[in-house]
Formats: sequence, structure tokens, C-alpha cells
Amino acid sequence: MLGGVQRGVRSACAVLLRPGHGATRGLRSTVAMASGAHDARPLPKVEKLVVVGGVAGGASAAARARRLNESCQITMYDRGPFVSFANCGLPFFVGDVIEDEASLIVSSPEVFRDRFNIAVHPKHEVIKIDREAKEVVVRDIAGQREFREAYDALVLSPGAKAVKPPLPGIDLPGIFVLRTIPDSRKIKAWIDDHGATSALVVGAGFIGLEMAENLAHRGLGVTMVELTDQVMPSLDPEVAHPIAEHLKSKGVNLKLGEGVASFETRDDGKIVATTSGGAQVETDMVILAIGVQPESDLARDAGLELGVRNGIKVDASMRTSDDRIWAVGDAIVTQDWVTKADGNVPLAGPANRQGRVAADSIFGRGGCFRGVQGTAVCGAFGMVIASTGASEKALKRAGITDYQVIYLHPGHHVGYYPGSTPIHIKVLFDPTTGRVLGAQATGEHGVERRIDVIAMAMQMGATVFDLEEAELCYAPQFGAAKDPVNMAGMIASNHIRGEHPIAQWRDPLPEGGVLLDVRTPEEFEQGSVPGAINIPLEELRERCTELPEGAPVRVFCVVGQRAYNATRLLLQRGYDVKNLTGGITSYFTHAALEAAKNQEGGQ
Repeated sequence: MLGGVQRGVRSACAVLLRPGHGATRGLRSTVAMASGAHDARPLPKVEKLVVVGGVAGGASAAARARRLNESCQITMYDRGPFVSFANCGLPFFVGDVIEDEASLIVSSPEVFRDRFNIAVHPKHEVIKIDREAKEVVVRDIAGQREFREAYDALVLSPGAKAVKPPLPGIDLPGIFVLRTIPDSRKIKAWIDDHGATSALVVGAGFIGLEMAENLAHRGLGVTMVELTDQVMPSLDPEVAHPIAEHLKSKGVNLKLGEGVASFETRDDGKIVATTSGGAQVETDMVILAIGVQPESDLARDAGLELGVRNGIKVDASMRTSDDRIWAVGDAIVTQDWVTKADGNVPLAGPANRQGRVAADSIFGRGGCFRGVQGTAVCGAFGMVIASTGASEKALKRAGITDYQVIYLHPGHHVGYYPGSTPIHIKVLFDPTTGRVLGAQATGEHGVERRIDVIAMAMQMGATVFDLEEAELCYAPQFGAAKDPVNMAGMIASNHIRGEHPIAQWRDPLPEGGVLLDVRTPEEFEQGSVPGAINIPLEELRERCTELPEGAPVRVFCVVGQRAYNATRLLLQRGYDVKNLTGGITSYFTHAALEAAKNQEGGQ
């Protein structure tokens, strides 16, 4: 079924290249059928559109609506002072990387008025939806008055709010969240006014890592506490482990597997955080980066249907359970494009597209949102972290067990050109069809480019065979004739074809099995996997008879390339052989994780 859907999408995309064939409607219809969404019925006539909330989703919906309909009266309300700002840039403003606050303003009420004839009202909070009267109740925060505004169509883009668990002392001065420009002003002012030299960041996700980097850029010593046993909880553990080691190498005091139990303030003004493990952290300030949750109170009070984590339920046209109300952005429930599981994914890119889809649907264009792939990137102290599609953890949560994993560690460009650095890549794929299910990568350079390529390939229903054949840019300073994306495709494709059987380091060695290290004797002497024997690749043809007859052989080198050649050699001589994917580079990460688990179990 999945294969058929993907072929349908690709066919629709092909039609899109030929003008005059109704291609856009065809593509969206195909996606709508794939997601099981009902066909959005166009409204009779929309003369008044009200948008609640701006930033990515609401502002995009309003601007797109104006481009589709010049006569409609469009009004946008936002309870904050800025209706369209770059909230993704806030950590860098705190860190003085972005120096001018004005550069964070994407669009002002005056721009919306003059360019789009859209009435924008900041500092106006919509406090109630009267669905029967088709009106919203608006509170003018500055003027302290309330009034009603009628609508023919209503778009909700209330966003998400920072998670603040009810811990003792969590509302003390010096404890901050970061969601808005005023939030960033408060953090900067606290650092300056109190001469802060230390900070505690609670939570090691995207915002936590970016805040740690930017606070360090301001000269503060940073302690980071994360309740789970890894940084970047959305990633798989073996991908996250090198990130944690990198943070430590940059001076971050990292405490994993510990949450915060309480806060208190000492007489000298220091904040003392007590962790769930009983440790105490003294700091000048605290950043709560625990996560966000949908701002759905307005929708709930109006009786709209809610879903996962109280997100607003919408169909593929972004329409809620009320035919006159749409919802977009961080407040809604979205479907994972790979696993089909419902969730909340607060990303700016999907929110922008959802706003456009809502406007298309309102004005009868048949808008349809295909779901969220979760493509994301983060930078921390010179390391780039990016991912797209499903992680292995997400596949398991969704009950998907039929998948295969490969690891590779290629240079971001050819080794003979100065400055090549490795990219550590994990790719998940269907072992039967080759469909790409997800990818994660870390490194210093070129990481986001490779993940973007894979993300687009996934959107078009690509398989690892397509990655193998992808024609990508190459010059020595930018890549290689066999780009890392090509190499990932080749490794996975060869596995599916039976030419390159893969084994995982986490799997136990079969009874009577042999670990074969095909690196040089000098490399072997510097350290290998316990129990491994060493036969260098260059000597394997002459010495393969030293391997026990009929024994399963698991072969490895540094990253997998020499082991691949050894695997091919031994396969053609009748050996039961598999390549331990990612080589000893992946083994070291696996071993470190196992050691940490054993230590935790011992405690």
C-alpha cells in the first residue's frame, strides 16, 4: 500500500511539470487520500477572515489569504507585542551573536497594512470563541476593554507555551523560559544587571543546546541537567552520545538522568537547584528548556476536538471539528509522515506550510498538508546535528520492527583536499523495499546538506537504490565523487541485494563466531575489540584458511570500507560472513553506552 501511494505522489509530481493539467490539485488529492483526510468542502463565501496568533503559522495564513482573495477583510490578533518575529533566533540574540533586536522582526503591523491590507492588532488577546454566533471575544490588553469580532472563517495559531512543572521555587526571580522577544530581553537584562557568571540549563533538547552555547558565548559557565539518559532525546542514543562528549569537551557540566526537584534562593542571591538525585547546583540564573505544550485552552473552551497532549485535532486541510475554524502551528496535532503516529512537532517550516494550506482550503483551493517529516538541524559549540524522518526509537514506539540500520563515517569532502572532517551518519530503511525511513547525522561540516538531500528523497518516496544513484554536486572542496549520500545508498542497497550482509554491534556474537579485525597490525596493536583476531585485508586471501571452518565471521575495520572488501572476498569463498556496520568507530560508541548502562545497573 505504501509503495502504491508513493508512486502516486511521484506521478502527480511529474504532471506538475506540465502546465495546464491541474497538477497541484492532483498532487494534493493523492496526498489527501494517502493520509485518509476527508475532502475539505469550500465555504460558500468568506468576506471576513479572523486569524488568532501570528508568527509562522498565522502570519503565513493571513498573507496567503490576501494573495488568494483581494476583497476579503482580514484581521489578525496577537496577545504579544510582536506579530511576526524570528523566535528561532532568540538564543542567538541572548548570546549577542545577533546584536540588533530589530533584525528579529520579520514583519510589522505597518507592513501587513501597507503591503497586504491586513489589519494587525498586537497586544490583543482572543479570550473566547462563540461558535454559534461566529464571533470571537477580544481583550485589548493595553486599553483594558473587550469587544466582539465576527468571522466567516477563523484560523487559530496560538502556538505553544513552555513547560513549567509545578516544582517548589520554579517562579523565583532569575528562572526564565525563552519563547518571545520580551523573554530574551529579561534574560539579557538579568545577565547584565546581576553580573551573572554561571547558568543552569534544564533540558538538553534543541533550545537547551542552543542556549548552552550562547550563554557560554557570553562568558557564563554552563551546567546542563537532563532527565533522560541522553542529550537530544529525539535522537537515538548512539547518535546522541558523541554530542554529550562534545559538550563536555567544551566545558559544559553535563548531568544526565537527573531532573530538577526544587529551587531556592540563598541570601547572597545565588539560586540553588536540587536535582532528583539529591545533588545541589549553585547558579546565578536558570533557563528552563524542558519543552513546550500546545496552547489549546481557547480551542478546548470552545468545544473543539483535541488530541495528543491536548493538541487541536485537524484534518489534512487544517480544518478543526468546526467547519468554519482552521488551526495551524505548534498548537495542533500532526501525523508523522513515516510512522503515521499522531504527535506535536513545533517546527517553523511545517507551521508556515500549514498556514498556506489553511488559506488554500478556506478559499476553495483544496489545500492538503501531507504530514510532518521532522527534518531539523541544531548547532552546538561547532558541532552540527541534523535528522529527518523516523528515529529507531520512533519506529519501535509505532510498533514498526521490520527495518534495517547502517552506520557510516565518511569525510564531508575528499580527504586529499585540506580540512576534511567526518560526518557520522545513521540511516534506517525497509530491508525489503529499500524505502528510506529516516536519517540522523552529526559532524562539523556538510551535515545539514546531506540530511536535506535525504529529506527530499524521502518526500518523493525514494529508496536506498535512489540514494545510490543520486547525482550530486562534486568538487574537491565540497564533496566527493561518491558523496556520503551515495555511500549510504550503496551500503544499504548492497545489503538488500545480498552482496553485503550487515551485522550490528549490539547483537551478540553467534555461538562459535569469530570477530575478524582486518586493519593493519599497527592499528590492531593500538587497541581492538576484545576477543578479535587480526588478519589484515592485504593478507586475507592467503590467510583466510586460518578462520575456523563453518564459523560465523563478523568482520570490521575503522569505518567499514576495508571490512566490506573483506566481506566480499570471504562470501565468494563460501564463508558465513557479515560486516559490523560502522566499523570500530561505531563500536566505541556502542561500548561506551553499554558501560554506562552497566554502571547505572551496578549503582
